[in-house]
Amino acid sequence: MKIKINEIFFSLQGEGTQVGIPTTFVRLFGCSLRCSWCDSMYAVEGDDYKEVKVQELIADIEKIKCKNICITGGEPLHQKEELVFLTNILLEKGYRILLETAGHIRPMDIFKNSNVLISMDCKCPGSGMDKKTNLSLLKELEAKDQIKFVIKDLKDYEYAKNIVLKNFFKAQVIFQPVYGSNLESLVNMVLKDNLNIRVVPQIHKIIWGDIRGV
Repeated sequence: MKIKINEIFFSLQGEGTQVGIPTTFVRLFGCSLRCSWCDSMYAVEGDDYKEVKVQELIADIEKIKCKNICITGGEPLHQKEELVFLTNILLEKGYRILLETAGHIRPMDIFKNSNVLISMDCKCPGSGMDKKTNLSLLKELEAKDQIKFVIKDLKDYEYAKNIVLKNFFKAQVIFQPVYGSNLESLVNMVLKDNLNIRVVPQIHKIIWGDIRGV
C-alpha cells in the first residue's frame, strides 16, 4: 500500500498540550480546505509530494529513533485506508501518535486508542472555513484529545468564546494565536473573561520563524 507524503522531519512539537516535546513529524499531502492563514500550502495543492510504500515510510520513521509521532498535513484523514494501515503498525511498534485534523472529517475508530491524541480544529471566521467545521465531531472527542481554535482577531476570539461557553467538550481547548498577531491581547481577553482554556502560541515559530520543516 502506498501513501502520499509531503515531508518527514524531527523537531519540537510547537503547538497544543504536547508543546516542547521532541517529535517526528509525518506530513501527508492533500486537503479540501483553503484556510486563509494556512502555513503549509505546499502540502495542500500542487505536486510537492511522493507516493511511498507504507513500510518504506515506517523504515524512515524508525531511523529517527523517536517514539512521539505527529501525523499532520494537509488533511491526513483524506487518505483513510492508508492512514489506518500506517497508524496500526505504529501503535503495534509502541509509538505515541498525535493526529492533526481540521474538524470536518470523522476520525476512524483506531484513533480512540489511548496512545493517540486527536488534535481537531474548530475553524474561526478568519480562516474563511468556519462553515466547514462539524461541531458534533468536536463533542465526540475524549478527555485525552484537544480542540484547537486558531485566533486571528477580535471577531475570531468572540466566535471561539461563544462556542466554548455554549458547548460542553470533554477534550482540552486550546486558543492559538495566528503567527504574527497580538499574543498579549489574546491573553488579556482570556483572563478578562476567565475562560477555562489554554493559550498556547506556536513555539517553533517563536524559535525559528515561519519556515518549513521545523
